Amino acid sequence: MTSDVLPAVAVASAAGNAHKPHLEQRPGRLTAFVFFAVLATGLLFSAYSLMQDVDDVGSAITTWTPFLLLGVALLIALGFEFVNGFHDTANAVATVIYTHSLPPHFAVVWSGCFNFLGVLLSSGAVAFGIIALLPVELILQVGSSAGFAMVFALLIAAILWNLGTWWLGLPASSSHTLIGSIIGVGVANALMHGRDGTSGVDWGQATKVGYSLLLSPLIGFACAALLLLALRLLVKNRALYKAPKGKAPPPWWIRGLLILTCTGVSFAHGSNDGQKGMGLIMLILVGTLPMAYALNRTMPADQAVQFAAVAEVTQQALVKSAPQPAPADPRQVLSDYVRSKQASPELIPALAALTGSIGQEVKGYGAFSRVPAQAMGNVRNDMYLTSEAIRLMDKDDVGRFDADTRGKLQAFKRKIDDATKFIPLWVKIAVAIALGLGTMVGWKRIVVTVGEKIGKTHLTYAQGASAETVAMLTIGAADLYGLPVSTTHVLSSGVAGTMAANGSGLQWKTIRNLLMAWVLTLPAAILLSASLYWLLTRLF
Repeated sequence: MTSDVLPAVAVASAAGNAHKPHLEQRPGRLTAFVFFAVLATGLLFSAYSLMQDVDDVGSAITTWTPFLLLGVALLIALGFEFVNGFHDTANAVATVIYTHSLPPHFAVVWSGCFNFLGVLLSSGAVAFGIIALLPVELILQVGSSAGFAMVFALLIAAILWNLGTWWLGLPASSSHTLIGSIIGVGVANALMHGRDGTSGVDWGQATKVGYSLLLSPLIGFACAALLLLALRLLVKNRALYKAPKGKAPPPWWIRGLLILTCTGVSFAHGSNDGQKGMGLIMLILVGTLPMAYALNRTMPADQAVQFAAVAEVTQQALVKSAPQPAPADPRQVLSDYVRSKQASPELIPALAALTGSIGQEVKGYGAFSRVPAQAMGNVRNDMYLTSEAIRLMDKDDVGRFDADTRGKLQAFKRKIDDATKFIPLWVKIAVAIALGLGTMVGWKRIVVTVGEKIGKTHLTYAQGASAETVAMLTIGAADLYGLPVSTTHVLSSGVAGTMAANGSGLQWKTIRNLLMAWVLTLPAAILLSASLYWLLTRLF
């Protein structure tokens, strides 16, 4: 009896594996050589560009301590992007691998290249949207021990959670993780200074980001299911709705569609997720080397003249709106408002005074590149504080300004953002290399989960194309509006949506694990980063 059963099981197993891709092939020596060569080139290029920027400032180096801290912080930040790369690779390549549209290793390299391009061509809006979640007082003193504790805590927490979920084969969200880590640092910082924990986070910005993370998997599920149903009505080619036969590639037009969507998701992932690392690296650079990175020194001199002129007319409009004496310490008034969100009668006069002071400073120097190294950090902090105050006042309608004054305030804020919110090319290249190379390592665990463990049947061509198309468009739209979304949640929920629409059935064990990761990621990251921040502030 046993002898009859075993062959039957073996045959069934062989038949079930006949259509599965071969994922165990190891890369050759040439591939490994190219990988490490690109990695070394990226690190050397980053180090060279960094030293070149410092040399251009002409500031004398008295101690190497900031550079050591900077090196460690940069490696951790790039490590986060590297882990993000292989953690999220499956979002782009699982469908083309399991439909045999591309060989596994070629698909991974292809995805890595377009992740690289996505980072290079990104706008930067998402990067600074992420930074806006951090407590303003920590951003203003990012070069202090508390600032370094903040950066190290949130990055290490994000890396640890991403590695843990990757090890378990769970497609968890890197965006979700990073935002949870940022919130954890903000809450811990507020509690450690005797304030209510909720005051340490900009909950308006956090809610905005939270909605994008909450809605993205629901959009992925519903839209992918509807797209598959629409395809069934409009396209009658039966081959589109069948699982691959053996390991033969699909018809050329289906294959082209799947490769196109894989390419689009890879590019969109690079453009969206790569910016998170950029924003954190800029925060690190501003904290450790303000003389080189606090202000955009590449801006032409005429921009400084325009900046001063806009500052002057904005100050005049504010004085006209609230003609009362400026407080003795306008910076403290603005800092209190940004931290507490409670406007005082001195707020508008303080904003007018600081606006005028910034304008006079920039006018006196004549160009951003001529701001002395020792003054660079203070000028930037004043600019950042003013920009945040304007943003919050506009959001809460503080001051009830007329249209002309409001327009001048927004024009001044844009000028400030142009001077402070910039990303050097070498930072983009470093993040692009880290994310691109990260896609080529450790991708199998998540690929298997997405390709085999969400639905009860093998992924069809139409299902793969529907899920990838929805993921590509959703991530691209989020990037356009400067919102971080979870590539992982959009794609995995899209695959689940197509399985449900197709009547294939879902593997509820996997779905429960995905939901658990989705629910637990935020509180786990908050707790982990808060604990690390408390510990690091005690050590530094």
